[in-house]
Amino acid sequence: MRIRTTDVPLRLNTPAALRRWSLRCHAAGMSVGLVPTMGALHAGHLSLVERALEECDRVVVSIFVNPTQFAPGEDLDRYPRTLEQDLALLATAGAHAAFLPAAGDMFPPEFATAVRVGDGLSDRLEGASRPGHFNGVALVVAKLLVAARPDRAYFGQKDAQQCALVRRLAADLDTGVEIVVCPTVRDSDGLALSSRNAYLTAEERVRARAIPAGLAAAAACFESGERDAAVLTATVRDVLEAAGAAIDYVAVVDPEHFKEVETPGPGCEILVAARMGNTRLIDVLQLG
Repeated sequence: MRIRTTDVPLRLNTPAALRRWSLRCHAAGMSVGLVPTMGALHAGHLSLVERALEECDRVVVSIFVNPTQFAPGEDLDRYPRTLEQDLALLATAGAHAAFLPAAGDMFPPEFATAVRVGDGLSDRLEGASRPGHFNGVALVVAKLLVAARPDRAYFGQKDAQQCALVRRLAADLDTGVEIVVCPTVRDSDGLALSSRNAYLTAEERVRARAIPAGLAAAAACFESGERDAAVLTATVRDVLEAAGAAIDYVAVVDPEHFKEVETPGPGCEILVAARMGNTRLIDVLQLG
């Protein structure tokens, strides 16, 4: 990972400040990469920063817990907030700027615009489990792309449906932004890194290993020749249920259109959303 010797990143606190910074970068002939996050950074986020630094001259990381993507009763108030630790990690990683807006700067009282991506991307699977969630994601991503004017924006594959939605949004709005999806980073036990992993008790953390284990079992079935999506999803469900998980959904989708398929081929993805105790986790594995 690239190491910087200064105490940057530069702090940008409003969309106008971010826009001015980006315009100065472009005026100097430099490309800009954007890494959107909600903070509580971990190695998965830092892998996105590292990829952005490899491909862009300047990199800005947004840290904003977006209230519009949380439904009533979700974990908006308790979502981990570790700003100073995050900024120290970004300085070590080499990010050039951090966008740190207040909710009132992103969504002032007179704010009246909504963004929704259709074709079922906002409504099925994760969208059905969290109504309104993807409308909030689409809105904040649209605002970030407008303010940052990046050449590329970087997202993690674990949030597979979000990645599909953002790709569609960026293309439909003619943003000219390349959406770069980077591989999921996993802990040594296979669990996908997530800021919400901090909610897990020690016992729940052990049981959560069933999520990657179930996906791996389904992938092994696929590699052995199984092409019935119902069999693959049942394989995942069996492992999760044995671990005491409360399953939201298990599905096999075509990643281009993000629609469920009955006979998957290579490149299709198996998605999982499940709860361990009160903690909801998601994961995805691409079939080889």
